[in-house]
Amino acid sequence: MAKYTIGLDYGTNSVRALLVSVANGREAATSTWTYEHGHEGVILSRDPNLARQHPADYLKGAEVTIKAVLRTARRKSKSFKASDVIAIGVDTTGSTPLPVDADGIALALKKRFANNPAAMAWLWKDHTGVAEAAEITALAKRLRPHYLAKCGGTYSSEWYFSKVLHCLRTSPKVFDAAYMWVELADWVPASLTGTEAPDKLRVGICAAGHKAMFNSEWGGYPDKRFLRKLDPKLAELRDRMPSEAHTIDKAAGRLTADWAKRTGLPAGIPVAVGAFDAHLGAVGAGVGPGTLVKIIGTSTCDIMVHPASKPLADIPGMCGQVDGSVMPGAIGLEAGQSAVGDIFNWFVNYIQPGGESIGTHEALTAGAKKLKPGESGLLALDWNNGNRTILTDQRLTGLMLGQTLYTTPAEIYRALVEATAFGALTIINRLEEYGVKVRQVVNCGGIAEKNPVIMQMYADVTGRPMKISRSGQTCALGAAIAGAVAAGSRAGGWSTVKSAQKAMTGLKSKVFKPNPSAHAVYKEIYALYRQLHDAFGTDDWSGGCHNVMKQLLEIRARVRK
Repeated sequence: MAKYTIGLDYGTNSVRALLVSVANGREAATSTWTYEHGHEGVILSRDPNLARQHPADYLKGAEVTIKAVLRTARRKSKSFKASDVIAIGVDTTGSTPLPVDADGIALALKKRFANNPAAMAWLWKDHTGVAEAAEITALAKRLRPHYLAKCGGTYSSEWYFSKVLHCLRTSPKVFDAAYMWVELADWVPASLTGTEAPDKLRVGICAAGHKAMFNSEWGGYPDKRFLRKLDPKLAELRDRMPSEAHTIDKAAGRLTADWAKRTGLPAGIPVAVGAFDAHLGAVGAGVGPGTLVKIIGTSTCDIMVHPASKPLADIPGMCGQVDGSVMPGAIGLEAGQSAVGDIFNWFVNYIQPGGESIGTHEALTAGAKKLKPGESGLLALDWNNGNRTILTDQRLTGLMLGQTLYTTPAEIYRALVEATAFGALTIINRLEEYGVKVRQVVNCGGIAEKNPVIMQMYADVTGRPMKISRSGQTCALGAAIAGAVAAGSRAGGWSTVKSAQKAMTGLKSKVFKPNPSAHAVYKEIYALYRQLHDAFGTDDWSGGCHNVMKQLLEIRARVRK
């Protein structure tokens, strides 16, 4: 009998359910539901650093999308039954922590806090904790440098303790009402399985290790003495936090009778331990040693794994290197860029170049395609939402230079794309500098799926072939794979993540190969990008930038000639 799993993929603006065959990863049905609260699912304010979500959307989204994929599957195949679904997996954005009470119920689900943004989920791109992140970094450098060594040398405002500490400082009533703060990746599986209570909660090593400095080498989360230096209330919170963190091949619990009734799924099927979208996206794209998976969307996450049995140096600028965070038995490496698709959207939606006729993504992409590398004379930095890797500094901003009175929207659009490609190359270079060989690059996400022009530019800039994951929904597929492994081979699933990947993932036949002449030009421009990168992004830069504009003009003149 055919068996299926469901992957729940919680993104920035919506949740998706994907029903897949355990035997081969074939996608049987999919459904997407946009969050109801806020602007496109995000609660905003006059503070540009604030981004929150209402947890009610997460619960409703699971119910709506699961019911929809079951309906679709029954309509497409008369032989399909809901009882054929053997497990659920969950991926979410992160770090997206939310405050909960002593029973594990989100504070925003209570009438008292229903409209209080501080009591909601603090979305991954909330940067209100910039000052707190700097404070945590400074204290760790002085007292616990080994904490920072595993997260690239700098603690980020995107991460767990920065957000919790900022809430303590700015919304003490919410902080005092919270018994604990739970990552969205852990809260959803707990809600589905009735294990929200802190004594039952099973957290994933993905979120705990990469965003909350959890490491078994020092007993889990940061110690109380360290947290007390930040604030005594953080030390008290530490007593209530779990002592263990688990890999994705384990079950967080089993689907409750209530959720079975709400969705139509069988009660008691396992729900896998949750993880971040990018990490499970890498699993769904077939990540393994030597494979860099780039999940390209509004931002990017770059994921690699390194065998846990082999030595690995601490890599500066990474968003963490955590044993078991992506796959059991491997050290998960996370890097990424804080904005990619968001930069293109900013240019189209906020700047609105040329109006509706020539200012769409499609029109600008077509215009950019006609240009040669270096022809525009432009160079940009991809820091419109800060730098996630390798500088790990959210205070950095975007930059464009080389504009003239004749610069066109298509030239600017191409320069923005090139900037994100230069940022991607910087990450690859850092990995290889520390001994992590990148043997192939596999891309996934909406941009990789829909925009061949951008993929070709990435190939030309990096000098590497760009491969595309077979699935257009790798994050949800990775979650479904986690569910299949949590169910186990006896239930019709798989015994290991590797065996599940072999059966359920693949690559598309189309490969974007670098153009040697284009790559040669981009090598020149990348040297100028690194000059700007170091000049604006590092404390110890002592060189000048007087040459950059003129060299861009020289390259432009040569290319046009």
